[in-house]
Amino acid sequence: MNPIFETATLAHTAVTSQPGSGANSVLTDADFSSAFEEISQWPGYAPTTLHQLPTLSRTLGVGQIFYKDEGTRFGLGSFKALGGAYAALKILQRELSSAAGRTVPMAEIRNGSMAKQAGGITLVSATDGNHGRSLAWGANNFGAQCRIYIHREVSTSRANAIAELGAEVIRVNGDYDMSVHEARREANENGWFAVSDTSWEGYTEPPKNVMSGYGVMIDELAQQMPQAPTHLFIQGGVGGLAAAVSARLRQHYGNAFRAVVVEPELAACLLASASSGAPTAVPIHEETLMAGLSCGEPSALAWQILQHEVSDFMSIPESLVAPTMRLLAKPVGNDPAIVGGESAVCGMAGMIASCRQPTLRSALNLNADSKVLFIGSEGATDPDIYASLVA
Repeated sequence: MNPIFETATLAHTAVTSQPGSGANSVLTDADFSSAFEEISQWPGYAPTTLHQLPTLSRTLGVGQIFYKDEGTRFGLGSFKALGGAYAALKILQRELSSAAGRTVPMAEIRNGSMAKQAGGITLVSATDGNHGRSLAWGANNFGAQCRIYIHREVSTSRANAIAELGAEVIRVNGDYDMSVHEARREANENGWFAVSDTSWEGYTEPPKNVMSGYGVMIDELAQQMPQAPTHLFIQGGVGGLAAAVSARLRQHYGNAFRAVVVEPELAACLLASASSGAPTAVPIHEETLMAGLSCGEPSALAWQILQHEVSDFMSIPESLVAPTMRLLAKPVGNDPAIVGGESAVCGMAGMIASCRQPTLRSALNLNADSKVLFIGSEGATDPDIYASLVA
């Protein structure tokens, strides 16, 4: 195994969490169940694969490693397909019901019966790539107009993938957080509807619906993995994925696991929040390779869950990204080959390095009985970048 895992410097903050107390405070069982009931009826729906990696488990001295592979989700390459499109559908249902003077069932919107009416509604969002692709896909399916704001570092390949789904793509001369602010400003000025995966003051319902959609992964997992994991290593970003996954896992499995949030050291806003005890923004001086995690401002809504459900926050250096991607793509032994994108491997990189460093291994209680779960949040969403890093 690459010696970089033994020598890499990781930042780690342990906090006193209250597992279970945040699991239903923002997202209820009913929220998650409603999302699963709807999304599981969409054309092309199928549960994604839960891989086991026995050779890597033995190499690292842990009991079992489980990897939920979201690279095939609805053909869009990432778990984001579950969130943006579902939140868009909820907004369209609200607006179309108001205009029609009746409750419009989601099925009417889903099957195209309301496409003409939906065409008068514009949905907007900022993205590093995957969330915008999900929203563009959903808007295209339901008949709505869509505008997606990307920052200056988003690759041309990711921008083109969004445009191919019928969205208008607007590139902002700034970082991700600047694109969020620009999308908000233009939505407010034009009467458009923001479908964001992060929250701000007075804006919580769409992010809540986004996170409810993410719970589909864990509803599937509960059928694939009857025993609870002992550890969840989950990537950060604004916190929506980590919050949704940790909350739904608590609802299914109780307090049997330890949740560890892992972020790029170049964009560690959740680690900063854990250190300060409140949502804390950090400046983005340099973009991380893990494009989907290049977020300087945490979601206040997600933090309401994370502050209770997560016991450890960690950041990793850029040097761990490509070696972890290669470990998945070119495994040893009988482990399956997995296409894991840059953002997908963040949690795994943190766990591997922790296993190879005795102090962190002990602090996180990683041992031969550990059953470690990862959410492989994306596949090769930019094939050129993926190929260059794996090579």
